[in-house]
Amino acid sequence: MQPRELVQAWVDAFNRADVDELAAMYAENATNHQVAESPVNGREAIRAMFAAGFAAAEMRCIPENLFEDGEWAVLEWRDPSGLRGCGFFHVVDGKIVFQRGYWDKLTLIRLLKPRAVPDR
Repeated sequence: MQPRELVQAWVDAFNRADVDELAAMYAENATNHQVAESPVNGREAIRAMFAAGFAAAEMRCIPENLFEDGEWAVLEWRDPSGLRGCGFFHVVDGKIVFQRGYWDKLTLIRLLKPRAVPDR
């Protein structure tokens, strides 16, 4: 599977919150580094990361752009809540070996825990 095709399948599995299918797309020793967080190493740890994320929030990935260049795919995405980001996927032999994602953690925190507005 080419990088672009794999990332499209990744989006489909993500939108079904299918942690087993997502984990299967990663190499055994893959790294997923969401820049706002510490890197997660290994397929099972990546699976646990997705499981925790889906348990904490309803997430949806709406692709805006998906590009491929050699072994790399780049995904620009948005969530219906307004969160936006992009991900870089290094794909070797049909598996994700490295993923780096950029998104605004402050926006996510605000979406998950709305702040109380003081009376004026």
